[in-house]
Amino acid sequence: MSIGVGFGIADFPFSSATAFWEWVALCEESGVDSIWQTDRLVSKVPYLESLSALAAIAGATRRIKFGMNICSVALRDPLVTAKQCATIDYLSDGRLLPAFGIGSKDAADWAATGRVFKGVGQKVDESLEIISRLWSEDEVSFEGEHYKYKNACIEPKPIQRKLPIWIGGSSRPAIKRTARFGSGWQAGRETPAEVKPVIDEIKKELELAGRSIDYDHYGAGFFFRFGNWEEPCVKNKAAIYFKRAPKANPTASWAVGNSDDILKRIQEYINSGVCKFVLRPIGDSDGDLMAQTLRLVEEVMPGVSILRPTP
Repeated sequence: MSIGVGFGIADFPFSSATAFWEWVALCEESGVDSIWQTDRLVSKVPYLESLSALAAIAGATRRIKFGMNICSVALRDPLVTAKQCATIDYLSDGRLLPAFGIGSKDAADWAATGRVFKGVGQKVDESLEIISRLWSEDEVSFEGEHYKYKNACIEPKPIQRKLPIWIGGSSRPAIKRTARFGSGWQAGRETPAEVKPVIDEIKKELELAGRSIDYDHYGAGFFFRFGNWEEPCVKNKAAIYFKRAPKANPTASWAVGNSDDILKRIQEYINSGVCKFVLRPIGDSDGDLMAQTLRLVEEVMPGVSILRPTP
């Protein structure tokens, strides 16, 4: 099996750009699979814009891959998004991992821009068709409810001739969207128990569509900390989490404790069909975030490589 571990950040947890680049350098040098940036446009809490952040990471690294988790394509123009992704992939020599979806329904982006969340699924589907075709076809003409294109084209094309498309979301439309467009699926806040039925349904839809996704292209992400649930930084992170997702259950999806606790959580997701992980460190300072990241690399990643599904 190909188990991959990458690191991600949701909001911007560092005190400065310098600290962020030190963290990126640590990820680059430590053999980490990838870096993932959460997409959030409207927020009083600091967030990096995902695509420009990935472009910067592309220039600062030479080995590591990177993606957005996930890009809310309904808030973006598909032509511009396709061009941005193709440019980043081209300049990074094929290291981009694009991930798209509707985004979080509780994000402030919708109300702040006068958009209604309900019904955006069709807009996302149209965008994904346009984006994927622009990456591979010489000219794209499209007549849809939301977008109309005539002889649109971009150059240069992505280095990855089959640029992957990771899809996020666990709703029924998201499952169908994954089967139609996806080369991978990325869970959001789902627990291991909630992930398994989604993956099972995606596989059923793929069979109906006559498509396939590699067995190791199902992913999940969660926060982790070497510490305990009573630490202020964990409590503060959980409070923010509950505010945005009152029904979420961090104790069933996060990993807080020692290396065995983190490996146990990873194992639970593997048992549910997950092979790719985006792990987000919880820390109360730049130094703490670096230490948490380094401990996971040194204490957990060697054990991850030998994990296999268990009954």
